[in-house]
Amino acid sequence: MSNKGNGKSILLLIGGLLLIAAALSLTVYNVADGWRAGWSAQKILAQMETGEVETVRDSGSEEETIGQEEESESWTAVIPVDGNDYMGVLELPDQGLTLPVMNQWSYPKLRTAPCRYQGSAAEGNLIIAGHNYERHFGGLKKMEPGEPVVLIDAEGNRYDYVVQKVEILESTAVEEMEAGEWDLTLFTCTVGGRSRVTVRCSQVNGIK
Repeated sequence: MSNKGNGKSILLLIGGLLLIAAALSLTVYNVADGWRAGWSAQKILAQMETGEVETVRDSGSEEETIGQEEESESWTAVIPVDGNDYMGVLELPDQGLTLPVMNQWSYPKLRTAPCRYQGSAAEGNLIIAGHNYERHFGGLKKMEPGEPVVLIDAEGNRYDYVVQKVEILESTAVEEMEAGEWDLTLFTCTVGGRSRVTVRCSQVNGIK
């Protein structure tokens, strides 16, 4: 084989090794970031237990309200922790997860905890978004109809739900994700963001 051929083979080999190294680095980063998020959630839960309840105007997502001056007439009870407002605690018993839920969502906030996307538990139309970290909403795809879901809001009101179905929607199917008369919807994007795992739940009790 010519020296030219050998050089080309070496370059291809080096290129392949670099791609493998990059993929491994990304995997390690994602795993580490997931563990960080899981640890952070547990720390926030501990702080919420001793935090004081406050009320804030319900103004939608952070992205929607930047630059807006109009005040909302509705109010939500929250527990402030480290500059963020948390509207309650979400429990997924069969997944072994208990997570704080921020009252207002943004993409940066999702790296810390699941967030209220829209709606409310009291009105029976709550939608919660979460990152696909393993210790956040990465396990939604494993949930099955009949699984229990519990939400305890900042004031201590308890809402019990049961999973009705799990849907895989296109990443652009925002209207479909928001559609339906579901008491609770949980959703996360799959790795790469090509689709959304969407869990639909119905409430099975009144407020306790």
